[in-house]
Amino acid sequence: MDEKACIPFSQICFKHRFLHLFISLLALLVIYPFLENIPYLRMFFSAILTAVFISAIYAISQKRHHALIAIFLALPAITSTWVSHLHVNKALFLVGRVSMVMFYILVIINILTFIFKQDEVSRDLIIGAAVVYLLMALMWSNLYIILETLSPGSFALPDGQLQNSRYLFVYYSFVTITTLGYGDVTPLTSMASSASTLEALVGQLYLIITVAWLVGVHVSQSMQRRSR
Repeated sequence: MDEKACIPFSQICFKHRFLHLFISLLALLVIYPFLENIPYLRMFFSAILTAVFISAIYAISQKRHHALIAIFLALPAITSTWVSHLHVNKALFLVGRVSMVMFYILVIINILTFIFKQDEVSRDLIIGAAVVYLLMALMWSNLYIILETLSPGSFALPDGQLQNSRYLFVYYSFVTITTLGYGDVTPLTSMASSASTLEALVGQLYLIITVAWLVGVHVSQSMQRRSR
């Protein structure tokens, strides 16, 4: 029997699952700032965000029950995003944001579980590690949005166009997780400060632990090849 015919279908189907998600996340982060000031193009952002959700569900759908839970969490988030173009409803907005946070947490846990179960460093593994880092930043950005919505004034916002930008807390989250600390957005309440501190701490620990683990696996992998 041909060896290629013996390759499980799941391995073929999920070969580039992290790459698809990585590309959709980059598109979301890079393209959105250019769209938000053009009303009729904002729906394109919703389309990209929907693509992120679909790609994320696809990335963890090797186990059916994980995919079903992800779909259940994604539906309110996607619905609130599209409905916001027609009508702004605070309750629906908050439900959508909470769903996004829970969705990102689910996907992060699933990808990390997959990563740390692997015995070989591959391109897919490295892309998966990068995807987790981007998802963590997006997760925290939604937490900041929820905090500011429930308790206005939790953050000191900059003057100018950035103050009214929907991209503001995405920007702040990436500045925090990378510990750049520009200082143009600052937390003013204990909850906002705690969330920001935790993001910076987790972000740095993730980089240290993940890089150390990837290097360790790579060294072990190289030594095994040399001993053959």
